[in-house]
Amino acid sequence: MVFKNLLDFIENSPCSYFTAANIKKMLIENGFNELNEGEKWNIKENRKYFVTRNNSSIIAFKIPTLNFKGFQIIAGHGDSPCFKIKENPEIKSSCVILNTEGYGGMILNSWLDRPLSIAGRIIVRLGNSIKSKLVNIDRDLVLIPNLAVHFNSKINDGYVYKPNIDMKPIFSENSKRSLKSLLAEKAEVSEKDIYAYDMFLYNREKGRIWGYDNEYISAPRLDDLQCVFSCFDGFLKGEKSENISVFSVFDNEEVGSVTKQGAASSFLKDVLIRINEAANGDDSDFINRLSGSFMISADNAHAVHPNFPNISDFTNRPLLNKGVVIKYSANQKYTTDAVSDGIMRVILDNASVPYQTYSTRSDINGGSTLGNISSQRVSINCVDIGLAQLAMHSAYETAGAFDSQYLMNTAKQFYDSTILFVKDGDYKIY
Repeated sequence: MVFKNLLDFIENSPCSYFTAANIKKMLIENGFNELNEGEKWNIKENRKYFVTRNNSSIIAFKIPTLNFKGFQIIAGHGDSPCFKIKENPEIKSSCVILNTEGYGGMILNSWLDRPLSIAGRIIVRLGNSIKSKLVNIDRDLVLIPNLAVHFNSKINDGYVYKPNIDMKPIFSENSKRSLKSLLAEKAEVSEKDIYAYDMFLYNREKGRIWGYDNEYISAPRLDDLQCVFSCFDGFLKGEKSENISVFSVFDNEEVGSVTKQGAASSFLKDVLIRINEAANGDDSDFINRLSGSFMISADNAHAVHPNFPNISDFTNRPLLNKGVVIKYSANQKYTTDAVSDGIMRVILDNASVPYQTYSTRSDINGGSTLGNISSQRVSINCVDIGLAQLAMHSAYETAGAFDSQYLMNTAKQFYDSTILFVKDGDYKIY
């Protein structure tokens, strides 16, 4: 059931707008109340709330008591590398192809010769108002074909793909067909009333469980929807904490997070400030509560690749299905330090979850994630974790099928626990 629910979640989340919408739907089903950033909040004890920004980032929280010491937060991201459809996208060639540009650092050739479609949001004018509406052309719609080896003899010799030439999807044989008309038909609105859109290509291939013992999972967007789904499951089930439990999913991590809805924005801080105000806390109380808070930044990690084992670090070598990965970086691209590492290991041990460690090989510049970015806005103790995976940023990624349950158990244990700040460097976890 875990596998099916995860794969269904990924299939129904073709882009960050749908990721947020799916989480919102499940929150409402579980008794959470929606808040609006543009209205006054009336937060009460023993209630559960959530708020969205840009329809693509979402923060949910539980209020067991307003007499709390701090916040316990898990953060992930809902976006993945892909292609964004440009304005006026139709290009007339031997058929109609669409003009695109890359979003995030993707493996370009993994998008070739696959069934693709388009999803995102449109902006519709209604009189003097505009309204956002999600649209998913939920069928095999476009495809980016490779050039035959007969015309590109270097295709297997390290060919460099050019996004402005090689990565244009075929859309239609009929030059009278337009993307906007298709969006209007799907959204059941007039084409002239669509004023703008944010639309993205997505891989239509279904996720699969495979391997001799069904031990592997492959799907689009495992980075970071595997972590998002698993942590969200633990957030819904976790109950005990005397602190405020917070679950957040940010957009735009794959392009640096520097947007109004990204981890570098004020979104998380704004929400925490308003919770503090509901507890009649002033600025000093807010600082006190942040000092007693803890955040888990959950984003998938690189597993040792069986064909390229030497790419990995000598001693920190995560494997699929071997548990949660704790991530380290001397240059603080990951936020884990000895204190946050120790707290995380207590949580993992209490949950009886195996864990392993990741550090980029010392002569390779590794990536970063949202933990260190969000810390610039909300300065709290933070650890970076993830699940081991292969082919990160491919259109079709692979991870361990059993690791999702490990992270679910970890997230539940985190939200079941109370992390209590004693003094700088000293904590109690119970």
